[in-house]
Amino acid sequence: MATLHLLLASASPARLSTLRAAGLDPLVRVSTVDEPAAVSAAEERHGSLAAPDVALLLARAKAEDVAGTLTAEGGTDADLLLGCDSVLELDDEVHGKPADAAEAVARWRRMRGRSGVLHTGHWLLDLRGRDVGGTGGMVGGTASTTVHFADLDDDELEAYVATGEPLRVAGAFTLDGLGGPYVTGIEGDPSSVVGVSLPLLRDLVRDLGVAWHDLRRVT
Repeated sequence: MATLHLLLASASPARLSTLRAAGLDPLVRVSTVDEPAAVSAAEERHGSLAAPDVALLLARAKAEDVAGTLTAEGGTDADLLLGCDSVLELDDEVHGKPADAAEAVARWRRMRGRSGVLHTGHWLLDLRGRDVGGTGGMVGGTASTTVHFADLDDDELEAYVATGEPLRVAGAFTLDGLGGPYVTGIEGDPSSVVGVSLPLLRDLVRDLGVAWHDLRRVT
């Protein structure tokens, strides 16, 4: 069977590298979703959202935004379309990317020496035609992983924020980058902390009738 193609609706280099390390070679199309506006609109309709629901909502919004663009353009060579989004839950509050360095420093002063839960939402669309086995289906799920943070002193956290990395990622930290030394442990799936849960994605792919190995690139 020919390799099926996954389209990633995300600008995250960490998600892309994680999928590539797992043997996939995704196409990439970045969504134009206004994340705060999407969350505000959903809360106006449904009330306050729990952190896992925020992650799933934004993952779905990103996938559907890119799907709409593809439809307007007349289609794509991709077979499956994946949207992902991550948020950090700390003290029953939901945190995405810090707006600026000051917010990142304040966030880390709350996080240091403590634990939070990183939620990563996934939304997968089947873009294949029914003549080639497509279902027209969509499935989603959220992977939640507890993250334990080191007790950084002020100099350490300010130096980390000065690198700019915390401003580019949900929760203001990375596991696979400069923030790795400041994570003392996790409880759950490491790949979900990086931005895409490979075990969960495998399950979602199977729900759409696709075997994981059919997405792996042929070497």
